[in-house]
Amino acid sequence: MAGNKLLPWLWLLLLTPVNATAEWYRQDAAIMGTAIAVDLWYEDEARGRALAQAVMDEMQRIDDLMSTYKPESELSRINARAADEAVPVSAELLALIQRALDFSRLTDGAFDITYASAGQYYDYRKGIQPNAEQLALALPAIDYHHVRIDPQGATLRFLHPGVRIDLGGIAKGYAVDRCIAILQAAGVKSAMVNAGGDTRVLGKHWKQPWMVGIRDPRNKEGLVTMIPLEDAAISTSGDYERYFEKGGVRFHHILNPRTGTSSAGVRSVSIIGADATTTDALSTSVFVMGVESGLKLVDSLPDIEAVIIDNQGKMFYSKGLDRLR
Repeated sequence: MAGNKLLPWLWLLLLTPVNATAEWYRQDAAIMGTAIAVDLWYEDEARGRALAQAVMDEMQRIDDLMSTYKPESELSRINARAADEAVPVSAELLALIQRALDFSRLTDGAFDITYASAGQYYDYRKGIQPNAEQLALALPAIDYHHVRIDPQGATLRFLHPGVRIDLGGIAKGYAVDRCIAILQAAGVKSAMVNAGGDTRVLGKHWKQPWMVGIRDPRNKEGLVTMIPLEDAAISTSGDYERYFEKGGVRFHHILNPRTGTSSAGVRSVSIIGADATTTDALSTSVFVMGVESGLKLVDSLPDIEAVIIDNQGKMFYSKGLDRLR
Protein backbone atom coordinates (compact mmCIF):
# COMPACT_ATOMS: atom_id res chain seq x y z
CA MET A 1 0.00 0.00 0.00
CA ALA A 2 2.81 2.37 0.82
CA GLY A 3 4.30 1.83 -2.61
CA ASN A 4 0.95 2.53 -4.29
CA LYS A 5 0.57 5.79 -2.38
CA LEU A 6 4.03 6.89 -3.50
CA LEU A 7 3.42 6.05 -7.15
CA PRO A 8 1.53 9.28 -8.08
CA TRP A 9 4.35 11.33 -6.55
CA LEU A 10 6.93 9.42 -8.55
CA TRP A 11 5.00 10.12 -11.74
CA LEU A 12 4.78 13.80 -10.80
CA LEU A 13 8.54 13.97 -10.34
CA LEU A 14 9.13 12.24 -13.66
CA LEU A 15 6.81 14.57 -15.51
CA THR A 16 8.18 17.78 -13.97
CA PRO A 17 10.77 19.41 -16.28
CA VAL A 18 14.23 19.56 -14.73
CA ASN A 19 14.46 23.20 -15.81
CA ALA A 20 11.23 24.22 -14.13
CA THR A 21 13.00 27.14 -12.45
CA ALA A 22 14.55 28.36 -15.70
CA GLU A 23 13.56 31.86 -16.73
CA TRP A 24 14.67 35.00 -18.51
CA TYR A 25 17.09 37.34 -16.81
CA ARG A 26 17.53 40.95 -17.88
CA GLN A 27 19.89 43.69 -16.82
CA ASP A 28 20.38 47.27 -18.07
CA ALA A 29 23.06 49.87 -17.56
CA ALA A 30 24.50 53.03 -19.10
CA ILE A 31 28.05 52.19 -20.27
CA MET A 32 30.19 53.26 -23.23
CA GLY A 33 28.04 56.35 -23.59
CA THR A 34 24.98 54.32 -24.51
CA ALA A 35 22.25 52.02 -23.17
CA ILE A 36 23.46 48.46 -22.55
CA ALA A 37 21.04 45.56 -22.12
CA VAL A 38 21.23 41.78 -21.85
CA ASP A 39 18.41 39.24 -21.92
CA LEU A 40 19.29 35.59 -21.34
CA TRP A 41 17.59 32.30 -20.54
CA TYR A 42 19.20 30.14 -17.88
CA GLU A 43 18.18 27.21 -15.69
CA ASP A 44 19.67 28.43 -12.41
CA GLU A 45 18.60 31.77 -10.97
CA ALA A 46 21.82 32.63 -9.17
CA ARG A 47 23.95 31.69 -12.16
CA GLY A 48 21.62 33.49 -14.58
CA ARG A 49 21.87 36.72 -12.61
CA ALA A 50 25.64 36.32 -12.31
CA LEU A 51 25.97 35.92 -16.08
CA ALA A 52 23.88 39.04 -16.69
CA GLN A 53 26.22 40.91 -14.36
CA ALA A 54 29.24 39.40 -16.14
CA VAL A 55 28.01 41.05 -19.36
CA MET A 56 27.90 44.43 -17.65
CA ASP A 57 31.34 43.88 -16.14
CA GLU A 58 32.79 43.05 -19.55
CA MET A 59 31.22 46.13 -21.11
CA GLN A 60 32.75 48.25 -18.36
CA ARG A 61 36.16 46.63 -18.82
CA ILE A 62 36.18 47.39 -22.54
CA ASP A 63 35.02 50.96 -21.93
CA ASP A 64 37.87 51.42 -19.43
CA LEU A 65 40.27 50.08 -22.06
CA MET A 66 39.06 51.93 -25.16
CA SER A 67 37.26 55.12 -24.13
CA THR A 68 38.74 58.36 -25.45
CA TYR A 69 36.85 60.20 -22.71
CA LYS A 70 38.93 58.55 -19.97
CA PRO A 71 42.50 59.93 -19.81
CA GLU A 72 43.69 56.77 -18.05
CA SER A 73 42.43 54.37 -20.75
CA GLU A 74 44.95 52.55 -22.91
CA LEU A 75 43.57 54.18 -26.03
CA SER A 76 43.98 57.65 -24.52
CA ARG A 77 47.58 56.84 -23.64
CA ILE A 78 48.18 55.83 -27.25
CA ASN A 79 46.73 59.11 -28.51
CA ALA A 80 48.92 61.06 -26.10
CA ARG A 81 52.22 59.38 -27.03
CA ALA A 82 52.12 57.58 -30.39
CA ALA A 83 53.02 60.62 -32.50
CA ASP A 84 56.33 60.87 -30.61
CA GLU A 85 57.30 57.24 -30.03
CA ALA A 86 56.31 53.61 -30.56
CA VAL A 87 53.84 52.77 -27.79
CA PRO A 88 53.48 49.24 -26.37
CA VAL A 89 49.90 48.05 -26.84
CA SER A 90 48.04 45.11 -25.27
CA ALA A 91 47.34 42.15 -27.54
CA GLU A 92 43.58 42.69 -27.32
CA LEU A 93 43.65 46.35 -28.32
CA LEU A 94 46.29 45.81 -30.97
CA ALA A 95 44.18 43.08 -32.59
CA LEU A 96 41.08 45.31 -32.71
CA ILE A 97 43.05 48.22 -34.18
CA GLN A 98 44.46 45.86 -36.80
CA ARG A 99 40.95 44.70 -37.63
CA ALA A 100 39.85 48.34 -37.94
CA LEU A 101 42.68 48.93 -40.42
CA ASP A 102 41.53 45.87 -42.38
CA PHE A 103 38.10 47.49 -42.72
CA SER A 104 39.80 50.69 -43.88
CA ARG A 105 41.44 48.77 -46.70
CA LEU A 106 38.21 46.93 -47.54
CA THR A 107 36.25 50.19 -47.79
CA ASP A 108 38.98 52.27 -49.45
CA GLY A 109 39.16 54.53 -46.41
CA ALA A 110 35.44 55.04 -45.79
CA PHE A 111 36.08 53.43 -42.43
CA ASP A 112 38.98 55.22 -40.76
CA ILE A 113 39.68 55.37 -37.04
CA THR A 114 41.86 58.46 -37.57
CA TYR A 115 38.67 60.46 -38.23
CA ALA A 116 39.08 61.47 -34.59
CA SER A 117 41.83 63.86 -35.66
CA ALA A 118 38.92 66.12 -36.65
CA GLY A 119 36.25 64.48 -34.52
CA GLN A 120 37.94 65.67 -31.32
CA TYR A 121 36.80 69.22 -32.12
CA TYR A 122 33.08 68.37 -32.19
CA ASP A 123 30.91 68.65 -29.10
CA TYR A 124 27.40 67.52 -30.00
CA ARG A 125 25.90 68.38 -26.63
CA LYS A 126 27.14 71.95 -26.82
CA GLY A 127 26.64 72.35 -30.57
CA ILE A 128 30.35 72.96 -31.27
CA GLN A 129 32.10 72.14 -34.54
CA PRO A 130 35.72 72.73 -35.66
CA ASN A 131 36.48 76.11 -37.17
CA ALA A 132 38.11 76.41 -40.58
CA GLU A 133 41.63 76.57 -39.13
CA GLN A 134 41.14 73.50 -36.92
CA LEU A 135 39.69 71.52 -39.82
CA ALA A 136 42.50 72.52 -42.16
CA LEU A 137 45.08 71.34 -39.61
CA ALA A 138 43.21 68.11 -38.87
CA LEU A 139 42.54 66.87 -42.41
CA PRO A 140 46.16 65.86 -43.24
CA ALA A 141 46.15 63.71 -40.09
CA ILE A 142 43.08 61.73 -41.20
CA ASP A 143 44.57 58.76 -43.02
CA TYR A 144 44.68 55.21 -41.71
CA HIS A 145 48.06 54.78 -43.41
CA HIS A 146 49.47 56.99 -40.63
CA VAL A 147 48.87 54.17 -38.11
CA ARG A 148 51.87 51.85 -38.09
CA ILE A 149 51.68 48.57 -36.18
CA ASP A 150 54.72 46.48 -35.33
CA PRO A 151 53.23 43.04 -34.60
CA GLN A 152 56.54 41.56 -33.49
CA GLY A 153 57.23 44.33 -31.00
CA ALA A 154 53.50 44.76 -30.13
CA THR A 155 53.78 48.51 -30.57
CA LEU A 156 51.93 51.23 -32.45
CA ARG A 157 53.14 54.57 -33.77
CA PHE A 158 51.58 57.47 -35.66
CA LEU A 159 53.53 58.58 -38.72
CA HIS A 160 52.05 62.09 -38.83
CA PRO A 161 51.66 64.78 -36.15
CA GLY A 162 48.17 65.46 -34.88
CA VAL A 163 46.85 61.93 -35.52
CA ARG A 164 44.22 60.76 -33.05
CA ILE A 165 42.28 57.49 -33.24
CA ASP A 166 38.84 56.55 -31.96
CA LEU A 167 37.30 53.07 -32.05
CA GLY A 168 33.74 54.36 -31.77
CA GLY A 169 32.81 52.73 -35.07
CA ILE A 170 33.82 49.23 -34.00
CA ALA A 171 34.31 49.02 -30.21
CA LYS A 172 30.66 48.56 -29.23
CA GLY A 173 30.24 45.76 -31.72
CA TYR A 174 33.40 44.15 -30.39
CA ALA A 175 32.10 44.49 -26.83
CA VAL A 176 28.84 42.81 -27.80
CA ASP A 177 30.76 39.91 -29.35
CA ARG A 178 32.92 39.54 -26.23
CA CYS A 179 29.80 39.37 -24.06
CA ILE A 180 28.19 36.80 -26.33
CA ALA A 181 31.38 34.70 -26.09
CA ILE A 182 31.12 34.77 -22.28
CA LEU A 183 27.51 33.57 -22.44
CA GLN A 184 28.34 30.85 -24.97
CA ALA A 185 31.19 29.58 -22.79
CA ALA A 186 28.71 29.29 -19.91
CA GLY A 187 26.34 27.20 -22.01
CA VAL A 188 23.71 29.87 -22.64
CA LYS A 189 21.62 28.95 -25.69
CA SER A 190 19.21 31.90 -25.89
CA ALA A 191 20.29 35.49 -25.32
CA MET A 192 20.41 39.00 -26.71
CA VAL A 193 23.09 41.59 -25.96
CA ASN A 194 22.52 45.16 -27.07
CA ALA A 195 24.82 48.19 -26.94
CA GLY A 196 23.03 51.16 -28.48
CA GLY A 197 22.74 50.38 -32.18
CA ASP A 198 24.65 47.09 -31.97
CA THR A 199 22.85 43.84 -31.20
CA ARG A 200 23.71 40.16 -31.35
CA VAL A 201 21.44 37.24 -30.51
CA LEU A 202 21.91 33.60 -29.59
CA GLY A 203 19.34 31.03 -30.59
CA LYS A 204 15.66 31.85 -30.42
CA HIS A 205 13.32 33.80 -28.18
CA TRP A 206 10.46 31.63 -26.93
CA LYS A 207 10.96 29.20 -29.86
CA GLN A 208 10.68 32.07 -32.33
CA PRO A 209 13.35 34.23 -33.98
CA TRP A 210 14.35 37.34 -32.11
CA MET A 211 12.65 40.38 -33.64
CA VAL A 212 14.89 43.43 -33.82
CA GLY A 213 13.41 46.73 -34.93
CA ILE A 214 15.03 49.33 -37.18
CA ARG A 215 14.15 52.78 -35.93
CA ASP A 216 12.58 55.46 -38.06
CA PRO A 217 15.40 58.04 -38.23
CA ARG A 218 12.95 60.92 -37.90
CA ASN A 219 10.61 59.40 -35.30
CA LYS A 220 12.17 58.23 -32.04
CA GLU A 221 9.17 56.11 -31.17
CA GLY A 222 8.61 54.65 -34.65
CA LEU A 223 10.02 51.63 -36.48
CA VAL A 224 10.39 51.25 -40.22
CA THR A 225 10.67 47.45 -40.14
CA MET A 226 11.36 44.42 -37.96
CA ILE A 227 14.12 41.94 -38.72
CA PRO A 228 13.91 38.29 -37.52
CA LEU A 229 17.29 37.04 -36.29
CA GLU A 230 18.77 33.78 -35.02
CA ASP A 231 22.46 33.47 -34.12
CA ALA A 232 23.21 36.73 -35.91
CA ALA A 233 24.09 40.38 -35.35
CA ILE A 234 22.67 43.67 -36.56
CA SER A 235 24.16 47.16 -36.25
CA THR A 236 22.51 50.46 -37.13
CA SER A 237 24.35 53.73 -37.69
CA GLY A 238 22.15 56.79 -37.88
CA ASP A 239 22.39 60.56 -38.10
CA TYR A 240 20.07 60.82 -35.08
CA GLU A 241 22.34 59.26 -32.45
CA ARG A 242 24.56 62.26 -31.63
CA TYR A 243 23.89 65.48 -33.48
CA PHE A 244 22.97 69.14 -33.35
CA GLU A 245 21.40 71.38 -35.95
CA LYS A 246 22.63 74.80 -36.97
CA GLY A 247 21.36 76.89 -39.85
CA GLY A 248 19.16 74.05 -41.02
CA VAL A 249 22.15 71.66 -41.25
CA ARG A 250 22.41 68.50 -39.19
CA PHE A 251 25.89 67.97 -37.75
CA HIS A 252 26.15 64.34 -36.61
CA HIS A 253 28.92 62.10 -35.35
CA ILE A 254 29.47 59.93 -38.44
CA LEU A 255 32.21 61.87 -40.18
CA ASN A 256 33.44 61.47 -43.72
CA PRO A 257 37.21 60.89 -43.35
CA ARG A 258 37.86 62.77 -46.59
CA THR A 259 36.23 65.99 -45.39
CA GLY A 260 36.19 65.79 -41.59
CA THR A 261 32.53 66.79 -41.69
CA SER A 262 29.27 64.89 -41.22
CA SER A 263 28.50 62.42 -43.98
CA ALA A 264 25.52 63.33 -46.14
CA GLY A 265 23.22 61.27 -48.31
CA VAL A 266 21.67 58.78 -45.89
CA ARG A 267 19.85 58.86 -42.57
CA SER A 268 20.59 55.34 -41.35
CA VAL A 269 22.29 52.11 -42.33
CA SER A 270 21.57 48.71 -40.78
CA ILE A 271 23.91 45.81 -41.46
CA ILE A 272 23.11 42.16 -40.69
CA GLY A 273 25.86 39.57 -40.35
CA ALA A 274 27.32 36.84 -38.19
CA ASP A 275 29.18 39.00 -35.66
CA ALA A 276 28.70 42.49 -34.27
CA THR A 277 32.29 43.65 -34.78
CA THR A 278 31.79 43.26 -38.53
CA THR A 279 28.28 44.72 -38.64
CA ASP A 280 29.33 47.70 -36.51
CA ALA A 281 32.26 48.61 -38.77
CA LEU A 282 30.28 48.04 -41.96
CA SER A 283 27.28 50.11 -40.86
CA THR A 284 29.62 53.06 -40.34
CA SER A 285 31.40 52.40 -43.63
CA VAL A 286 28.25 52.12 -45.73
CA PHE A 287 26.83 55.26 -44.12
CA VAL A 288 29.89 57.16 -45.38
CA MET A 289 29.89 55.45 -48.79
CA GLY A 290 26.23 56.17 -49.55
CA VAL A 291 23.51 54.06 -51.12
CA GLU A 292 25.04 53.03 -54.44
CA SER A 293 28.63 52.34 -53.36
CA GLY A 294 27.48 50.94 -50.03
CA LEU A 295 25.12 48.39 -51.56
CA LYS A 296 27.78 47.41 -54.09
CA LEU A 297 30.15 46.62 -51.23
CA VAL A 298 27.51 44.74 -49.21
CA ASP A 299 26.44 42.65 -52.19
CA SER A 300 30.07 41.64 -52.76
CA LEU A 301 30.43 40.25 -49.22
CA PRO A 302 29.20 36.77 -48.23
CA ASP A 303 26.46 36.53 -45.58
CA ILE A 304 26.11 40.31 -45.19
CA GLU A 305 22.84 42.19 -45.76
CA ALA A 306 21.83 45.83 -45.47
CA VAL A 307 18.87 48.17 -45.08
CA ILE A 308 19.64 51.78 -46.01
CA ILE A 309 17.38 54.80 -45.55
CA ASP A 310 18.48 57.75 -47.68
CA ASN A 311 18.13 61.44 -46.84
CA GLN A 312 14.69 61.49 -48.44
CA GLY A 313 13.43 58.63 -46.28
CA LYS A 314 13.49 56.05 -49.09
CA MET A 315 14.50 52.50 -48.12
CA PHE A 316 16.99 50.38 -50.05
CA TYR A 317 17.81 46.72 -49.52
CA SER A 318 20.77 44.51 -50.35
CA LYS A 319 20.12 41.76 -52.88
CA GLY A 320 19.60 39.01 -50.33
CA LEU A 321 16.91 40.95 -48.46
CA ASP A 322 15.33 42.31 -51.62
CA ARG A 323 14.64 38.76 -52.80
CA LEU A 324 12.76 38.06 -49.56
CA ARG A 325 10.46 41.08 -49.79
